[in-house]
Amino acid sequence: MTQFDPAAATAAYLAQLPPEVHARAQAYTQGDHWILLGDAAVSVAIAWFVLRSGLLVGIRSRLESERPRPWLTALLSALVYFLVEAVLTLPWSIYSVWRRNTLYGMTSQPFAGWLTEQAMSIAISTVLTVLLVGVLYALVRRAPRTWWLWGAGVTSALMAVFSVAAPVVLLPLFNNFKPAPPGPVREAVVQLAKANGVPSDKIYIYNGSKQSNAYTANVSGLFGTAQVAMSDVMFTKGADVAEVRAVVGHEMGHYVLKHTLWAALGMSLLTLAGFFLVDRLFPKVRGWTHAKGVGDIADPAGLPIIGLIITVLSLLSEPLHNVVSRDMEAAADRFSLERVNEPDGLSRALVKTIEYRAATPSKLEEAIFYSHPAVGTRIRRAMEWKAAHPPTGGG
Repeated sequence: MTQFDPAAATAAYLAQLPPEVHARAQAYTQGDHWILLGDAAVSVAIAWFVLRSGLLVGIRSRLESERPRPWLTALLSALVYFLVEAVLTLPWSIYSVWRRNTLYGMTSQPFAGWLTEQAMSIAISTVLTVLLVGVLYALVRRAPRTWWLWGAGVTSALMAVFSVAAPVVLLPLFNNFKPAPPGPVREAVVQLAKANGVPSDKIYIYNGSKQSNAYTANVSGLFGTAQVAMSDVMFTKGADVAEVRAVVGHEMGHYVLKHTLWAALGMSLLTLAGFFLVDRLFPKVRGWTHAKGVGDIADPAGLPIIGLIITVLSLLSEPLHNVVSRDMEAAADRFSLERVNEPDGLSRALVKTIEYRAATPSKLEEAIFYSHPAVGTRIRRAMEWKAAHPPTGGG
């Protein structure tokens, strides 16, 4: 009997896609790295433009020409800044998101549909962010030395509320979630949910193909709002029950292992560190940018300075965020293999994700830019699991 070879099995899975598909996936993935840098450059340029234009200084001067109006000044300054940023960013977003994904076949969404959803996203995020900014400036005024500590707490609380509310309030605004119909797929997911302590009453298939042709599923929400959602793309790309079990098992791993809570804790710590650095760096950056008319950090006219600092800090922290994310994804893969034991189902599913996530990046590229372990590595681990756990029964 020939001994099972994980390396050969991995190579066989990757060879299911021809070289030109792998090359296209690599070009798309590496382009995403440049898009990340481009996003930061655009944000910095817009912050610089708004700052040098004196727009927010003018708004503050007009609103407070007769008496201080700190709340109104903060809210209106934030509203104007984020709307200007949204308008000026739009051409770049059209290219980097819609046009590029269309060219690579990653979306079939018409431009009008994409633009409508973009407007909805901007409206929702602007309202929430403006309110948060108003609260943060109130904290700066009341606790100028420790605002960053209180501000991180408020921001973390808002992120927690968002995680709970998103499946119920926000996601249905963009997609239709329909209960998975009776049949083998639903039965398999219900069995997995019950076996692993995941709510089994909210199992949906949603029209993810409306926005993206990516093969994906997720378990979102917390506590009573948790739901299992599978994109219809999984089934248009031929997902069988073994694939569904493996993929949903991975997503349930995130839920059971409380990755959402751990990620929230990590983001809270990063937010705390970020606000602390904003507090310390604001005077220096104000000097470097020669921000005429901008006062101390309590002045809403300095909001572009804060935006500039946060953009740079976010870019620099991306590798750290990816290290944590890759560890969680690897843990979710292990969970799926241990609880579901579908190494081939998982591998077949992973092959279908290569089109938007190159399978064999360099170690440096993976360390800096990849939020998931490389597909080749994940398949190899699944095949090693298969070798270590050969089937013992007749099934």
